[in-house]
Amino acid sequence: MAKAIHMMVRVLDEARSVKFYEDCFDLKVSDRRDWPDFTLIYMKNPENDFELELTVNKGRTEPYDLGNGYGHVAFAVDDLEAARSRIAAAGYQPKDIKTMTHDGKPFGKFFFIEDPDGYKIEVLQRGGRFQ
Repeated sequence: MAKAIHMMVRVLDEARSVKFYEDCFDLKVSDRRDWPDFTLIYMKNPENDFELELTVNKGRTEPYDLGNGYGHVAFAVDDLEAARSRIAAAGYQPKDIKTMTHDGKPFGKFFFIEDPDGYKIEVLQRGGRFQ
C-alpha cells in the first residue's frame, strides 16, 4: 500500500514561511537540505509523520503563479475557535468560520487562511471524517 508522506509548495522567503507554519500549525523543521540552486525544508508536528516540504528556489524574486489547479491543504484541530483566535492574535488573517452541511446534516466546520505565498489552507474542527 502507498503511504502519503509529504506535500510540497514553492516559497519565496524561507524564514517567513517557516515562521508562518510554526505560528499557525505548530510545525517544526524536521530536516533541511541545501543544494546550490534550491533548499528543501521539511516540517511536521508530533501529531503525525506527514510532512510539509517547502522548496526555496535560490535567486527567485517573483511570486509563483499558483494557477487554478491547486486547492488547499487541510489541518484538523481540537478547538476551531481557539485555533482561529490564536492565529489572528499572532497577526495573521484567518477568514470567518463556516459550517457546511450535506443532506441537511452537519458535515464540517472550518475556516481558511493563506500562507505568505498565497497557498490556501483549510482548518477544520476535528470530528466525523476529519480526524
